[in-house]
Amino acid sequence: MPWRPTVRFRAGRLSKKIGLSKCNLRTFEILLLISPSRERPTEHVSRRIYVPPRPPLTARRLRLAVELRKLRERAGMTATEAARTLGTSQGQLSNVESGRFGVSPERVRALARAYTCSDPAFIEALAGMAGDKTRGWWETFRDVLPPALLNIAELEHHATALRSANTAHIPGLLQTTDHAREIFRQVVPEFSRSDIELRVSHRLQRQALLDRNDPIPFRAVIHEAALRVPVGGPSAAKRQLEHLLEQSEREHITVQVIPFAIGAYPGSGQNIHYACGLLPQLDTVSLDQSHGPVLLDAEAQLEMYRILLDRMERVALEPSKSRDFIHDLIHDL
Repeated sequence: MPWRPTVRFRAGRLSKKIGLSKCNLRTFEILLLISPSRERPTEHVSRRIYVPPRPPLTARRLRLAVELRKLRERAGMTATEAARTLGTSQGQLSNVESGRFGVSPERVRALARAYTCSDPAFIEALAGMAGDKTRGWWETFRDVLPPALLNIAELEHHATALRSANTAHIPGLLQTTDHAREIFRQVVPEFSRSDIELRVSHRLQRQALLDRNDPIPFRAVIHEAALRVPVGGPSAAKRQLEHLLEQSEREHITVQVIPFAIGAYPGSGQNIHYACGLLPQLDTVSLDQSHGPVLLDAEAQLEMYRILLDRMERVALEPSKSRDFIHDLIHDL
């Protein structure tokens, strides 16, 4: 009787390399059972194979997936039709559109052609997102901080400009160490001391993009209420205002204050962080919520928050008068 090899997979999942990307897996064991005859006992040959784990699903990777799905839907194609056109399976295409699988720049261009996208700048921007394999500094915080905080750092790193509007707090990019530490101390439920220091370290590393050789333009609108709260006590509050004043004098940083005297204003009560992409349709809005930041990227939402930030900047004091305002607050402490 001829030998009949049987392959079984133990402890793990098996996939294969597909045209859209490589599916990265964990370690699994192949157990080969060879039975030459009924009289001869089965031989066991075990082989352990390691395949790297799949990269984490980041905000940038998910955004690329969402934009590719939007292109397909605008073309009026179902996932089945698109997969057939591209010579792949619907399952593989769905994995790309959900962000579970990565996609190469060449495949992005092929998808755009299939969807008859006629915007070369947009296509190349998406291809650039697909081709960027940079492992950012924020990845050192993976598994020790919430993914939402890492997503904010990633968005800022890839942004071409940043805008913010804050009612209750100084923007994180302009906070001192003591100010940031005290903010995290007041979170409910309380963080442990080590968790606080992790968050402070992450926040300070985010600020490095304002100090690099090609610093990112940053425009911040801050309500007087955020400036007057003595976070950490009078001395810490004074150092924070002095730091804010120094930062506002840098060429790439614009700080505008909305004083109490303005009264009601557009966007009052909101904390908005706006990251500009290579193209307006690739911008992202982050809204500060009690459970963490919420990211928005629908075109109507982006347009609304651009208008809102424009109006807030118009009602705020101009930059020079804002610096005078902050200087007076420092003098009063």
